[in-house]
Amino acid sequence: MSTFDDDAFLCARYRRLVKRRGHTKVLVAVARSILVIVWHLVDDPQARYQELGPDWHQRHLNPLRKTRDLVRQLEHLGHQVTLAPASDTVA
Repeated sequence: MSTFDDDAFLCARYRRLVKRRGHTKVLVAVARSILVIVWHLVDDPQARYQELGPDWHQRHLNPLRKTRDLVRQLEHLGHQVTLAPASDTVA
């Protein structure tokens, strides 16, 4: 039995970051997130913890920023990128 809910914000944060940062660094990052949450709860007696859910980052993703970052990565790899709007018809 797991002590943590696998569908929690902090679990999703760990899984998202561990792919590129490594286990130890991500543990520190998640621990810092927990400390920030605790600090806000202690600082404001009216504050209540609200679970954001595992898809919080995906829901708050800026599509224009993501597109710009992906184009930059492809250009850095030597590709020429031309963006065109997706057609509504499915082949």
